[in-house]
Amino acid sequence: MNLLKSLAAVSSMTMLSRVLGFVRDTIIARTFGAGVASDAFVVAFKLPNLLRRIFAEGAFSQAFVPILAEYKTQQGDEAARTFLAYVTGLLTLVLALVTFVGILAAPWIVWASAPGFADEVERFALTTDLLRITFPYILLISLSSLAGAVLNTWNRFSVPAFVPTLLNLSMIVFALFLTPYFNPPIMALGWAVLVGGLLQLLFQLPHLRKIGMLVLPRLNLKDTGVWRVVRQMGPAIFGVSVSQISLIINTVFASFLVAGSVSWMYYADRLMELPAGVLGVALGTILLPALSKTYSAANRDEYSRLLDWGLRLCFVLALPSAVALALLSEPLTVSLFQYGKFSANDALMTQQALMAYSVGLLGIILVKILAPGFYAQQNIRTPVRIAMVTLAATQVMNVLFIFVIPLAHAGLALAIGLAACLNAALLYWQLRKADMFRPQAGWAAFLGRLLLAVLSMSAVLLAAMHYMPDWAEGDMFWRLSRLAGLVVLGLLSYFGVLLLLGFRLRDFARSSAS
Repeated sequence: MNLLKSLAAVSSMTMLSRVLGFVRDTIIARTFGAGVASDAFVVAFKLPNLLRRIFAEGAFSQAFVPILAEYKTQQGDEAARTFLAYVTGLLTLVLALVTFVGILAAPWIVWASAPGFADEVERFALTTDLLRITFPYILLISLSSLAGAVLNTWNRFSVPAFVPTLLNLSMIVFALFLTPYFNPPIMALGWAVLVGGLLQLLFQLPHLRKIGMLVLPRLNLKDTGVWRVVRQMGPAIFGVSVSQISLIINTVFASFLVAGSVSWMYYADRLMELPAGVLGVALGTILLPALSKTYSAANRDEYSRLLDWGLRLCFVLALPSAVALALLSEPLTVSLFQYGKFSANDALMTQQALMAYSVGLLGIILVKILAPGFYAQQNIRTPVRIAMVTLAATQVMNVLFIFVIPLAHAGLALAIGLAACLNAALLYWQLRKADMFRPQAGWAAFLGRLLLAVLSMSAVLLAAMHYMPDWAEGDMFWRLSRLAGLVVLGLLSYFGVLLLLGFRLRDFARSSAS
């Protein structure tokens, strides 16, 4: 299996999903602005979306894929099908119960996740109603992620990477065409989430049939394989989702700030998630099975070289992305969101949060590469201990940036980013301490050339923006055209300098056993 080609396939599908996500958010921002209704939807969608990120991009795959691969390799497809049926049965039962309880307990969940809403009866009631509609999405997206994990184990990476586009399409259709049929209009988005989750699950079923893994759920609480997954998932959920848990806690803090703070952070997070998803999730998805195989084969040198490859590729792609997000924060927020009810002040506040998020983008992506290094070893404890330290540090910084250094919502975003950098640094230190990763020669020269390319890109972007008209001028097409021109200019300058400095695509080509 060519890892670079697999990365390109997953990244392209993820990019499509993220682009549609921006279209979705632009339409939502233009239709609903940033206020009581949008804050209610963001909070109501926060918990289901957290589950999506944890299952689709983290803990479930970390716990389930290595065990499923073991069944497939050592016991054959029939044993793998039986194991899959048992896992599906238990997962469906648990999630159905969670969904039922969640719908009943919606007011208490809203109170816990956004206590500041309790003082406003209308906003609290609207959020509760939206949460009851979106809560079943947890069941649908979890089963969809289970299907995606199976397809990834059979090296069908593109299908699971594509299905998030179906949620975006559902929300776009509901926001554009069905909003007038709902009262209040924001309820349309709640139903769009539910329909999108169902579409994501149904789309993958024919692909499971093609590989012979479409099974009916069966319940067997005595199966040892199922309980191995359960035992692995508990700590894995916490270990790989610290940034998402921090986002939930940040919502609690943000709910006490001025109206619109939750929405400003949400839109900034969406922009930050483009490179984080396209690069971090894709790299983590393809590295986990490769690292697991080399570790099981006791090939420590190849294991270390795979990590080195992932880290170098991360720096090549994530470092310029972080710098570009900060430099282009105004063009991005104004061009994508400042329309209709989304005011210039909303764009400015979102820009501040985006600049704060960009500080930690490299750390966020590094975590998605370094964490699989531990899970491939079946080492859950180390990432969990680091996650606990990181989560505590995040809350300390939240208090610092809200009450001591009053940065408002931007301070909450900065805390997330800095904590991700701390998380990545501690993961790296533990890998080095255990002698599981030994950097290949040439890192100093490698980073030096990257720095020159990033500085060149920054100079080109700043010079180009200096001569451009105000970003609020013109219609959406004109703004997006200018933004696209800037992005292309930045890409050409960055990769052009890398080419002059001797970087070649073939240097990053790498293969792994199928």
